[in-house]
Amino acid sequence: MSLAPAPDTRRGSRPGPRPDARAPARGGRPSRAALALPALAAAAVGLALAELVYGPVHLSLARIWAVAQGQGDAAAEAILMRIRLPRLGLGIAAGAALALSGAALQGILRNPLADPGLIGVTGGAAAAAVTMIVLGGGVIAALPGFLVPWALPLAAFAGAAAVTAFVFAAARRGGATSVATLILAGVAVNAIAFAVIGALSFVSDDQQLRELTFWNLGGLGGAAPGPIGVAAAAAAAAGVGLMRLARGLDLMQLGERAAFHAGLDVERAKFAAAAWSALAVGAVTAAAGPIGFVGLVGPHLARLLVGPGHARLLPASALCGVALVLAADLAVRTAVPPAEPPIGLATSLIGGPFFLWLLLRRLRREGPDA
Repeated sequence: MSLAPAPDTRRGSRPGPRPDARAPARGGRPSRAALALPALAAAAVGLALAELVYGPVHLSLARIWAVAQGQGDAAAEAILMRIRLPRLGLGIAAGAALALSGAALQGILRNPLADPGLIGVTGGAAAAAVTMIVLGGGVIAALPGFLVPWALPLAAFAGAAAVTAFVFAAARRGGATSVATLILAGVAVNAIAFAVIGALSFVSDDQQLRELTFWNLGGLGGAAPGPIGVAAAAAAAAGVGLMRLARGLDLMQLGERAAFHAGLDVERAKFAAAAWSALAVGAVTAAAGPIGFVGLVGPHLARLLVGPGHARLLPASALCGVALVLAADLAVRTAVPPAEPPIGLATSLIGGPFFLWLLLRRLRREGPDA
């Protein structure tokens, strides 16, 4: 079974429909798409408020407002400023960055199964970050003070960028990118990354091992302000950079040859999309650990709401990613208080079955040779 999209030569024979290649319906779709972005923004704002209100200690909106005005009590101010606001900021950055990266990768590959985790980008970032945590103490100690917060994000970005370059080079054959080879290369990279993380966990001391155990499952608690700020900046930069590629991503849905004849520098667009994705995934992974399947589920939900046009799909994907991460974090924080299971468990429980459903749906639509 091949997961690759149909070659360009089959365009005249009307290949089976792909979720990211459908034209918007002429009936109710435009009105639904117009309402989707405000609705998603409202949902994200509501979940953000719920993140501030609910937890082991309940804070009413009145107490939160009092803190915002500088008139709150000391306990509420400490909870908000030291715990919940940093957690909320990291959740927003992680959800937006992962979903934007997923939408961009699905666009340049013309395949709805592409995801930063599935092709090994998240695994490469995680392995590099773990290497820096366990073995990079001397490097971090030798850095100037203003560079210390950047050490872990830069290591994670380097790992993500190296993996991105490798899997795209491995999948490149005859001027086209094989999605099946890309995913298989990602599987191999994930296996290597898992082995590296396991070996480093084995040689780490007790404090490092405890840190790695919780970090490797993904979570929003405990991150320092430096990595959170870097993750937020990387997510914002990736959002701006990918929005500038929206038209190119739309042209890519016609096939690389057609996009080239339409005036798109295909290789430059693919490099830019992959680089922005690696930057965003690396920074977020350094701060929150690997959080799986947000880059797969978020863009699909957005595509159902706003259609395949990337000018709307990218911001909608970011909002869906934010909503997914905040909802998952809220669920794990309120499920068994005061314990906080890692958020990666919740996203994997959602994303794993969703990926299987997408795969089966694709097989039913396009046949076993799709």
